[in-house]
Amino acid sequence: MGIMEKQSIKLIASDMDGTLLDSAGRLHPEFFSVFENLKEKGVVFVAASGRQYYNLLKLFNRIKDDIIFIAENGTYVVSKSQELLVVDIPSEEVHEVVREVRKIKGAYPVLCGKNKAYIEDEDIEFVRQARTYYERCEIVPDLLDVKDDTFLKIAIYDFDGSSVNSYPVLRHFNGTLKVVVSGLNWLDISHRDANKGNALKFIQNHLSVKADECMAFGDQMNDAEMLQTVSYSYCMANSSDELKSFARYMAPSNDEDGVLHIIKRIVLK
Repeated sequence: MGIMEKQSIKLIASDMDGTLLDSAGRLHPEFFSVFENLKEKGVVFVAASGRQYYNLLKLFNRIKDDIIFIAENGTYVVSKSQELLVVDIPSEEVHEVVREVRKIKGAYPVLCGKNKAYIEDEDIEFVRQARTYYERCEIVPDLLDVKDDTFLKIAIYDFDGSSVNSYPVLRHFNGTLKVVVSGLNWLDISHRDANKGNALKFIQNHLSVKADECMAFGDQMNDAEMLQTVSYSYCMANSSDELKSFARYMAPSNDEDGVLHIIKRIVLK
């Protein structure tokens, strides 16, 4: 992979888990001072994640009106508390996926609504994992009975590994829906046109920003389309091997604060 020289960057999009956040899920304290420097230069920052919007809002609360959120893997885009894009799944398709997930040993579904996330299992470790990524999360008797919400995706937490256990069973939904591994234990199923790349294209058009004025960072295959929508695409040193073919450059790992390192060296130098 090449070495990027200093360019005129107007927008930076970054995945969260495994990318901007360290392996403990922490945001480096220096991020906010780096962000202020980007803001002074007129660079827009986009937080792009499979996480729930309300979870991202908590993480970036002090600058929530100064950044753009791509939440739920590109199904929900928000700026200054205003919805810019919503890509939902019809209830019938949601129910079909939930029924399939219930058959997979070790896999637990999270129904991701626009208002909140819903789970129906009280396994302690699963609940802890769900509440890590979904700030608004409700335990319900039956996911199929949830009615008064707009469904953005179904996330599956897989104790036995998403790529080896649940993905082979659920990949047949690809085509009518989009099935993508988003972490070692997470799999996301969303509308077939919903991904971080299409969400970022929407933002680029909205802001009249070109691909060669944009930089993006990611570590898993749910970041692939996003990396393809920018000229300056970075995978992390800790990225999945599959993702590395989608990036033009490599950043140090998330535990080495790779995103901040590249921003300071290339954009703020």
